[in-house]
Amino acid sequence: MPLTQIKTSGVAADAVTAAKLASDAVVTASIVDDAVTAAKLASNAVVTASIVDDAVTSDKLASNAVVTASIVDDAVTAAKLASNAVVTASIVDDAVTSDKVSSDIKVAGLETIYVPAAAMYPNSTAGCADLEQVELSNGPELKCLDFDASSDENAQFTVAFPKSWNEGTVTFQAFFTVTGTNTGTVAWGLSGVSFADNADINTAFGTNIVATAKAHSGTSNDMNVTAVSGAVTITGAAVDTQTYFQVMRDVSADDQTGDARLLGIKLFFTTNASNDA
Repeated sequence: MPLTQIKTSGVAADAVTAAKLASDAVVTASIVDDAVTAAKLASNAVVTASIVDDAVTSDKLASNAVVTASIVDDAVTAAKLASNAVVTASIVDDAVTSDKVSSDIKVAGLETIYVPAAAMYPNSTAGCADLEQVELSNGPELKCLDFDASSDENAQFTVAFPKSWNEGTVTFQAFFTVTGTNTGTVAWGLSGVSFADNADINTAFGTNIVATAKAHSGTSNDMNVTAVSGAVTITGAAVDTQTYFQVMRDVSADDQTGDARLLGIKLFFTTNASNDA
């Protein structure tokens, strides 16, 4: 006659092995609280479907638990980053391009200085006319230097470039007008020389660079703006220098028959630092 009941006292210690248990023999109610320890779990025992939503918190992750290979491409979005998540040490060299920098942050690059004719003076030899103030029938009065058409004439001005200047070449545009109606062109040239502390100021300018000649509109007192010139190499360029410029009307490169009235020069220079510290 088969046995239908076996009392607990009739079962020897360790007599019931895993092989003796049916596949559905152990149910949740049969497991004592805290009976299943980490040591009892097979390496693949916990699968995704076994984990309750939000059950894995940051406190449960080992410091090296999440490695690059574990992160799906594009899985970490901006919304998942803490406000202090990205620190300087996390940024690869040259990873932040100018496109990523806010427009209100000053960066190194091309800068401009405008020098009005009122800040210039005629050369003692082969100089233009003295500074003149011209009243028009409307609007602003002009502070200008007249350069005639018969011979090359010159004027000078000075600039102390900021420390952030890269001591390289500069380019320029000339702003001018003509009082007559002739549509001929005017050609402006520029040369420069820099002087540091204790340098000999009795030094020649560098090579004169002439911008493309600009034709006048034919209307008296119309504004004329030249194209940006080629590179002007400044003799003695260095940090903490005073730079002298000579601007010239090159009549051999133009065909304007009237006086050209210089209103100012716009200089373009390059910086290699964001400030002058």
